[in-house]
Amino acid sequence: MAKVWIPSLLRGLTGGLAEVQADGVTVRQVIEDLDRRYPGIAARLIEADRDRLKPNLTLVVDGVNSKQGLRHPVSETSEIHFVPAMSGGCSTLRWHQREKRHVDTTAQHR
Repeated sequence: MAKVWIPSLLRGLTGGLAEVQADGVTVRQVIEDLDRRYPGIAARLIEADRDRLKPNLTLVVDGVNSKQGLRHPVSETSEIHFVPAMSGGCSTLRWHQREKRHVDTTAQHR
């Protein structure tokens, strides 16, 4: 069985477990197995059309950022991580607006 690391936001579906085991030869099959054990987890990982992972997740299989998504092959010894996107901080637009004001203010004092 593959080892699957569950993001903290989804651990309510796994009874708080951060690491679970699942069967399958592709990531899609692993998620389907997880959904049988932890109903609702597939809906949180896969877009409604079931063709790809949600865009806010990065898939890492055996330490490699996967570009194959749900089709990525896995083995019984694979480790799978669903890494949520990080957000926050200053947007580029706001930074440029502040920088422009700063430059304008500096130019007026010369």
